[in-house]
Amino acid sequence: MPAFPDMARKELANRQLRANLRNATHTIRAKRAAVVREVPDWEKLRRAGAAIKDDVLAHLPRYLEQLEAKVTAAGGTVHWARDAAEANAIVVDIVRGHGAEEVVKVKSMATQEIGLNNALAAAGIHAWETDLAELIVQLGHDLPSHILVPAIHRNRSEIRDIFAREMRHAGTPAPAGLTDVPADLAEASRRHLREKFLHTKVAISGGNFAVAETGTVCVVESEGNGRMCLTLPDVLVTVLGIEKLLPTWQDMEVFLQLLPRSSTGERMNPYTSMWTGVTDGDGPRTFHLVLLDNGRTDVLADELGRQALRCIRCSACLNVCPVYERVGGHAYGSVYPGPIGAILTPQLRGINQHEVDEQTASLPYASSLCGACFEACPVRIDIPAILTRQRAQLVDLKRGPSHPAEKAAMAAAEWTFGEPWRLGLAQHAASFSRHFIGRKGRIRRIPHLLAGPVAGWTDSRDAPAPPPESFRSWYKRTAGGHDEEPEGFAPADAANGDER
Repeated sequence: MPAFPDMARKELANRQLRANLRNATHTIRAKRAAVVREVPDWEKLRRAGAAIKDDVLAHLPRYLEQLEAKVTAAGGTVHWARDAAEANAIVVDIVRGHGAEEVVKVKSMATQEIGLNNALAAAGIHAWETDLAELIVQLGHDLPSHILVPAIHRNRSEIRDIFAREMRHAGTPAPAGLTDVPADLAEASRRHLREKFLHTKVAISGGNFAVAETGTVCVVESEGNGRMCLTLPDVLVTVLGIEKLLPTWQDMEVFLQLLPRSSTGERMNPYTSMWTGVTDGDGPRTFHLVLLDNGRTDVLADELGRQALRCIRCSACLNVCPVYERVGGHAYGSVYPGPIGAILTPQLRGINQHEVDEQTASLPYASSLCGACFEACPVRIDIPAILTRQRAQLVDLKRGPSHPAEKAAMAAAEWTFGEPWRLGLAQHAASFSRHFIGRKGRIRRIPHLLAGPVAGWTDSRDAPAPPPESFRSWYKRTAGGHDEEPEGFAPADAANGDER
């Protein structure tokens, strides 16, 4: 994928895309704000969610072993995958072992992260997405652009055209004369997917949470397709990031308040499916849980960056981000777009490596650092702090030997600040320089002949001119402001950056 600035420039030229994004993000944002205002202890819930997740990260090995023991005791099978290749190989082997040539899927960011659909296709296995938005993306031979609403970049007429053109190639065709009325589009997808649900033997899901105390896995969704996938097929395979654990059943209560309000703007999501292993006569007869690392333990080792593993994939940060709203998810070149993707993708790919590809290195700069993402995050991930730290890491990776001019400048600064009289002399010299480089209180441009490479800084920006008198001189001469201020030292000078 091209670097973020190149992709962003391309997406910004798409006026229809910008209109679709603005309409969708503003709608979701307004719904979220309304239901959050109803909760008087929302900030306490955020802090509780962050604390629970931090406890998981601090004791992750113990909770993972506890989860494995509980799932195994309940009749499930647990697999450990160090990376995407291992996870894909495990899933392919399971599907082949049951003689299946196709699978139905619940919407899952983890399976997108590892490219599972491509791995299954390479093995001759058809994977059918059952989430409405994911179905739109799949039938449109497209890529997801949002964590919650993967087809957020499409409008109703575009979706109608995709269904009318592509559904017949993948199963039950769209009805003749299909309109772009939402109810008609939903009915077309329901009829198309019903055949898949009733005839497919293996289902694949992700998981929003897994309770270490009981071995229970939880999926929340809004359409009912997840419930169909989790109950009808004979075999269920769940790919779960190792950070998705909760210590106890009681902890679930916090997140079932945080997640629906932050993601869909609902007080409670319509479908909450939970299962513990296998149960005779109820649901799948075989359950496989694939615990996925894929770079997460490397993230865990970073004291500041590890808070990204608190993420519950609600997408609230995307819906308030001014950058995402204008360029959409495709510009990020990852299954994790928006502010959380800008920090998580470089972490999972290894931002501390000596060779970081251009696209990954561009993501920490895909932000205005306005802080709206932190305010919206239900588990208080300080995304701006991580972004600025990643920018520093990227600069350090490219940093070579110090330039002689830089060394000389730092030595001069050290000498100047070493003694008060030297600093005072430098301040007097700076005040005097305003007669040569400052005009109307601003330094527009310093000639290169005077300052060399330092002058390049003013090629594209202005700077306040030095004040006519330093604070040190003013304080000494006026006895700390008790005497009258000097004539010509007007408040306007202070507004231009003068020290008072």
